[in-house]
Amino acid sequence: MLKKITLGSLLLLAVVACKTKEEPITDKPMTDEQLVAKAMAIHERVITLDTHCDISVANFTDSINYTQELNTQVTLPKMKAGGLDVAWFIVYTGQDSLNTGGYERAYKNAISKFDAIHKLCEEIAPDQIELALTSDDVRRISASGKKVAMIGIENGYPVGLDIGNIKKFADLGGRYMSLSHNGHSQLCDSNTGEADDDWLHDGVSDLGKEVIAEMNKWGIMIDVSHPSKKSMKDMIALTKAPIIASHSSARALCDHSRNLDDEQLLWLKQNGGVVQTVAFKSYLNTEKDKARQAAESEVAKVIADSMGVKWLERKEVMALPSVERSAYIEFYISMMPILKEKVATMTGLPEAVNVGDFVDHIDYLVDLIGIDHVGISSDFDGGGGIEGWDNAAETANVTIELVRRGYTEDQITQLWGGNLLRVLDEVQEVAKTLQAG
Repeated sequence: MLKKITLGSLLLLAVVACKTKEEPITDKPMTDEQLVAKAMAIHERVITLDTHCDISVANFTDSINYTQELNTQVTLPKMKAGGLDVAWFIVYTGQDSLNTGGYERAYKNAISKFDAIHKLCEEIAPDQIELALTSDDVRRISASGKKVAMIGIENGYPVGLDIGNIKKFADLGGRYMSLSHNGHSQLCDSNTGEADDDWLHDGVSDLGKEVIAEMNKWGIMIDVSHPSKKSMKDMIALTKAPIIASHSSARALCDHSRNLDDEQLLWLKQNGGVVQTVAFKSYLNTEKDKARQAAESEVAKVIADSMGVKWLERKEVMALPSVERSAYIEFYISMMPILKEKVATMTGLPEAVNVGDFVDHIDYLVDLIGIDHVGISSDFDGGGGIEGWDNAAETANVTIELVRRGYTEDQITQLWGGNLLRVLDEVQEVAKTLQAG
C-alpha cells in the first residue's frame, strides 16, 4: 500500500545547495517542482525506517497516547503525514549507581518502557501500528498499511548483573542494545570518558563480554553509538555478528565524541555493520549549532521564566537525578512549540543546522565506507531534530534532499532502512546458528 503523505507538512528545501552524484546528463535539468515530485514518488515507494525515537511512558496511556497530536516529535499522525513507516522506540535508562539498588531501579524503568510500547501496539492502536521482530515483519506490516514499531535499548545498565536479562529483553522485542550511555556502565566504558581521559574498564568489562555473547545468541544487534572507541574496538573483536551505530554521524565533519572517526567507520565497514546518521544539531555542525542555540537560549530563558521554570542547558539537564531530569524534559517538550513559534517570527538569527548539513554527513559516510553501510536516524524526543526534519511529519524532506544530491531510488531504499534490515537479518542468522549449536 502506498503511503499517504501530507504535502502541506513539508518544508521544501529549495535553497539548499545541490551536489550531483549520479544524476544523468540531460539537456534540460529538472525544475525544483519536478525534483520534488520525483522525490515524493520515491518516498511513497520505499520503506522509511528511523532507528532512534525516544519515548516517555506518560504518552502511552489510555487517555494520552500516540494516536493523538501531542507535542512530541513522533506520533502516529505525524508518521502518517510525513511518510515515516518504521519507528524504533527506545527503552532508555539514564546511568546511575553501579549497585543493587541502581540496577533494580534501572530494570523497573526498562520494563515500564517495554510495556508502554506493547500497550500502544496491542491495546491502544493495534489497527494502526504493529510491533516487528524481523525484517519480514517490517515488510508485511508496512504492506498492510500499518505503521511499524521496533524496539531498541539505549544503555545496558538495566541488565544489572544478570545476563539472563538479555533473553528477557529479546523476548520482549528488543532488537538492539548499547552497552552504555552517558557514563560508564557495568558493561563497558562510555564515550563521555574521553573528556577527562577517565575510564572504568578500559573498554568492555568481563561481564560485558558475557553480555555480548548473549546478544549474539539471542539476536540483539550491538549498538556502538554511546560506548567509547576502545569499547567499540573490543565489541568488534568479540562479536560474531555485524554491529550498528544506531544514532551517530561523522567525526571528520563534526568533532564530537558521539560521532565516529574515520578509523572507527572503517572498522564498522570491515565488520559489515551500518552507521545510522543522526539528525542531531550539535553532532552535525557544532559551530552553527552553538551560534543558533545561544540566540534561541536567550528567548527560551524568557519563556521559561514566564512559566515559572529556570532554564537549564543540556549539560545541566543531563546532570540532574533521573526523576528530576525526566520532569525537566517533560517541561522542555511542552515549551518547545512556544519557542519555535516565537523564533519563527524573529529575523536576524544565526542560520540553523538543517537537512543540508545532515545529508552532508550521509555524503561523507557513503564516500568513505560505501552505500551499503549507511542509514538514517533522528533521535526525536531525545534531543534530535533539525530545520527541515524537526518531527516525523517532515520526514519526506530528507528524501527530497537525497534526490537533490543525485541518489538513486535503490540507494535511497538502502539508506532509509535496507542496510539496517540486512544487518538485522545477519544478526538473527548468527543467533539461529548459536542456538542450534
